[in-house]
Amino acid sequence: MASLWIGLVVSISSWFLAGGLVELGMSAWQGVACVFVGNAIVLLPMVLLGHAGVKYGCPFPVLARSSFGVRGAILPAVLRGLVAAGWFGINSWLGGLAIHQMLQTLTGGGLGGGAVVGWLGITASQAWCFLAFWALQVAILLKGMEGIRLLEKYSAPILIALTAALVGWAVNAAGGFGPMLSTPSQFGPGMPRAGQFYQVFWPALGAQLGYWATLALNIPDFSRYAKSQRAQLVGQAFGLPVFMAAFTFAGLAVTSATVVLFGTAVSDPIALLSRVEGVWGIAAALVGLVLATITTNLAANCVAPANAFVAAAPGRFTFEGGALLTSVLGLLVKPWRLIANTSNFFNWLVGYSVVLGPIAGIMLFDYYCVRHRQLDLDALYSDSPTAAYWYRRGWNPAALLALAAGAAPTLPGLLHTLLGTPVPRIFVQLYTAAWFVGFFAAGLVYWALMSRPFWLRPQEALVGTAA
Repeated sequence: MASLWIGLVVSISSWFLAGGLVELGMSAWQGVACVFVGNAIVLLPMVLLGHAGVKYGCPFPVLARSSFGVRGAILPAVLRGLVAAGWFGINSWLGGLAIHQMLQTLTGGGLGGGAVVGWLGITASQAWCFLAFWALQVAILLKGMEGIRLLEKYSAPILIALTAALVGWAVNAAGGFGPMLSTPSQFGPGMPRAGQFYQVFWPALGAQLGYWATLALNIPDFSRYAKSQRAQLVGQAFGLPVFMAAFTFAGLAVTSATVVLFGTAVSDPIALLSRVEGVWGIAAALVGLVLATITTNLAANCVAPANAFVAAAPGRFTFEGGALLTSVLGLLVKPWRLIANTSNFFNWLVGYSVVLGPIAGIMLFDYYCVRHRQLDLDALYSDSPTAAYWYRRGWNPAALLALAAGAAPTLPGLLHTLLGTPVPRIFVQLYTAAWFVGFFAAGLVYWALMSRPFWLRPQEALVGTAA
């Protein structure tokens, strides 16, 4: 479990998220604190929902049947899958961009020619590198879950070593840790954004939660393979907040060093590594970027939607087929537009928390407050109308109402961010904490509705609570 998290944490997108905090005006230490707090918070639902995966051995789409119903579970699975497809595209684009930039450096800019393809918004050479990286991932996906497991296991020590080497380069180039970490916070007295720290901190914290809100939902897909509850607890507690904070420190320290070295913050690791000199240095950078991206992308963004497709149509999809469909969807979202700048990236992270936060709240309140960790495993896999989790035509009205209630407070803020729709300031503030608001609003509403489920016949109420 710890190796899994190391493979997930060490990625271009994590580095981009960390470096973006410096661009927003934080000092390195403020950025590390923001990341650690955010990941310590999201660790709690990770461990709590991971408990169900260990105990019952079922993946996320099956576990969701307890709260959403046998058919209704398709809804959270599809929502999670769409976000995963977007992330798969983003990471595939970053991996392809890394290959393109390194080839640019090796050829002295030989790939720079060519006009932007109008309907794509990128050059032909960028598109070919993107497709090459996509194909490399598909080759691994076709080997199934075992291929992903082995990749994560053996990549972790390599990624740690390469990250340490990059920090060592920055320390040497900047003349020590002092200059690296000397970039001051832009929110202190006399600075351009004095007194505005919390205006940036809360949205940044929300983005940290949104970054792993995806895995907070489908963590049972991985914890079901853990040897014990202790294994998933210790592995996640050690792997997520500790390594995320450590990697963020590396990202923030190196980004701060770029201010000393180049006079401006370079938060994009691909742009930074393009300045590495020597064939061997470029080769090592390319291996690190590609490996870091693949380990994150396959585990975080293919397992959940692949399992979702299998659960939705088990007669038509295998795990490999579901993963392949996810990879195709990732091609279609034009991911380079989602991360065109730091603002777009953070809006993407907070935006999907509007629905993922409520889903996490519903599932956790169902498992702990309604079911008291006791599920009917046979009923979870049954599609019979008499099964415990059939509810109304396979859908649980309580979960649907709770999902709407959880998304309602933050939806106006999302519309304001995306479309510029004028809304009262309170909705903008609620939106910056979308995951928190949605999680508790949906969870509490669901718990209240399931306490007195008026749409069920008396004998159907809270069925499935016995092991």
